Amino acid sequence: MRAIIVDDEPLAIKALEIQLLKVGGVDIIGTYIHSELAVENALKLKPDVIFMDIDMPVISGIEAAEKLHSCLPQLDIVFVTAYDAYAVKAFELNAIDYLLKPSNVDRLRLTVERLKKNYDCKMSKLADVPAPLLRCFQSLQFDAAGHPEFMSWRTAKAQELFAYLVHRNHQPVRKDTLLELLWPESDQKKGLTQLYTAIYQIRKTLQTMGSSIEVQSLDKGYTLDLKNVRLDVEEWENGLRELPALEPGTLSKHKQLLDLYRGDYFADYDYIWAESERERLRALWFQHAASVADFMAASGMYAEALSLCYRIQQAFPYAEESYWALMKLYHAQGDYASVQRQYASLCVILNEEFGTKPNSVIEDWYLQYVIHS
Repeated sequence: MRAIIVDDEPLAIKALEIQLLKVGGVDIIGTYIHSELAVENALKLKPDVIFMDIDMPVISGIEAAEKLHSCLPQLDIVFVTAYDAYAVKAFELNAIDYLLKPSNVDRLRLTVERLKKNYDCKMSKLADVPAPLLRCFQSLQFDAAGHPEFMSWRTAKAQELFAYLVHRNHQPVRKDTLLELLWPESDQKKGLTQLYTAIYQIRKTLQTMGSSIEVQSLDKGYTLDLKNVRLDVEEWENGLRELPALEPGTLSKHKQLLDLYRGDYFADYDYIWAESERERLRALWFQHAASVADFMAASGMYAEALSLCYRIQQAFPYAEESYWALMKLYHAQGDYASVQRQYASLCVILNEEFGTKPNSVIEDWYLQYVIHS
């Protein structure tokens, strides 16, 4: 467990450090004699437990604990004080223990054991909750514990800047690249001011959300560190690479991966820089979806195959393969009227958009298996 000690008496801090070292199980990551400084650093370091004196100058330990509890509700607080008059108030703040000075090692060991049980319980609960997910398919959303929500941005430029840093995940991006991309009409001085403002807005948005994502400043640019946040695009593409072969026992995994692709990459935004990646990911999804639809059709799962083929057709209205797949599915079920409607729709869309007819393979199949049916 990571711990901070706060006491306005340096000797008291040293004595507690020695005792905690004897007990074991606690890693002391900071000691402070000023409670206001302790609060400021605790918000950055996010310790698991804080050993807090109560009778402190400027901000009392009780006040400091109230501030910390509102910002870090998972933080365990142990009050260590020479007075017992604050015990009731301390436990109102859900303090895990209340130690009277001078504490002894045996009593402190009981406190650490209690902290360890509480820590293990919290870790067990966290293990059951998946890490937050940043969604880039269709729209930019932050999904914590299965509750996706749109991120609130002060300006469209701040949103696009964040999206671009996500797009270049883990890679450093130069300031001049960002200026040329987002503020090409501004001179360098004005552009830099707009860039710094957008970076500030991004950091405030992430802080307000309680996200661990960080925008890190470099000498000549920035990089994005997602920390423990997952990225849907990465998970989807990694999932494609790791998928087992299609068979009845693995079909559910393939369907889950199809559903993770909620829409095209940043489809709701007109980001020119995202176009090539969008088309690459679309092609991968099309190939996977078509193979799953073929498997369903071959397995006699006509209703599911039809549903997936219509989904493919909606996403790729000019792809002849989806029309042909639907024609064959309807033919297998003896629904020749639907076969004819699909063929007619294909003829119309190809003629209107490209001035062409269906390719000869589809045309020959239609004439052989439908006209003569």
